[in-house]
Amino acid sequence: MATCVKLKVDNGDLNSSLRNFYRAVIDSQMVDQILVPLRLPSGTMVMPTLVDDPEMLTTAEPLAPAFPLNSARLVCRLTRTDPGGNIAVVLRPCEIRAFIELVKLKQGNFDHILIIGMDCLGAFQNTEYLRFAAENAPDSSARFYEEILAGEAGQEPPDGIAPACRYCDQPIADNADISVALWGMDYKNQIMVESSTEKGDRLISSLGLESAQVPETRTKALKSLISKRSELRNEMYALTTEATSGMDRLASYFSACVNCYNCRVACPVCYCRECVFVTDAFDHPPSRYMAWARRKKAVKMPTDTIFYHLTRLAHMSLACVGCGQCSNACPNNIAVYELFSTVAADTQKAFDYLAGGDPDAKPPLTEFRENEFNEIVGLD
Repeated sequence: MATCVKLKVDNGDLNSSLRNFYRAVIDSQMVDQILVPLRLPSGTMVMPTLVDDPEMLTTAEPLAPAFPLNSARLVCRLTRTDPGGNIAVVLRPCEIRAFIELVKLKQGNFDHILIIGMDCLGAFQNTEYLRFAAENAPDSSARFYEEILAGEAGQEPPDGIAPACRYCDQPIADNADISVALWGMDYKNQIMVESSTEKGDRLISSLGLESAQVPETRTKALKSLISKRSELRNEMYALTTEATSGMDRLASYFSACVNCYNCRVACPVCYCRECVFVTDAFDHPPSRYMAWARRKKAVKMPTDTIFYHLTRLAHMSLACVGCGQCSNACPNNIAVYELFSTVAADTQKAFDYLAGGDPDAKPPLTEFRENEFNEIVGLD
């Protein structure tokens, strides 16, 4: 049974109230440390930081529209073996979904962590965030969340918001131990914190906060937001499918790819220790390049770009959570996220599976299902 409590917002300062909440989480002694986005002293970037001293939380920026990396793999590092204590981790919904998939792939586990999920208001692409933060310093986070939360849910987001956030229809933190509710709340006076696990319930109960009920405004806001995002996402799927139908169009789509493999490195669910594309399997001898050019009259360099992306799609489309870090990491602004999420939607639908949805659902292809795809194998 979920427990809902009120978190008062003093003087309309939502960031400050969340920092106080995180201090209370550490002071509860149910966790020893907390992984939370902090503004670095060296600049404007906000990065996940493992905090031991609650006083360090004065620079915590949980609502900064910065998403430099998906923290799921960081949480795996912290949970692969016993860390020697308990850690609270503050994550976006897509980070939680990615972590769930990695746990299923034996890359991490839920022991010794308490997941604090946040309603996601979206984030800028890395370069756009640095511009936004510089132009709106020192209150860039507050300016962002006030613009988002003061408007109608689902309104056109600010310029520079990452495509993955623009089209995301999963903005709330399912499967967190504790969820912080922002959408549809009276955010200048109070927000809501909700537990959904026994661990989360124990922590919330220890804080002595006043109980709350989910307001109707939140239900309406989420319904409107998800409806509008889903409509935009489906339009994007259709446009992307058209733009990549056939090898010629697919080659054009990835024509600017330079085989940097940043998308592989940034992807939270692309977890292989050694990727075939960074071995000597594709270190072709010079004579082969010359032979290809001779046969085709010309050959694009570097080669194997389409093969690389098709291989990645085959490997991880069933685990794709749509976080958009692949596009965020691309130096040439290729719409990697749009294609990968489009293909992932089709493959996951075919297997009746939502990546990062149900922690107990086994990933497709890891178990035998007797009546799967009977119409394809000719058993119907």
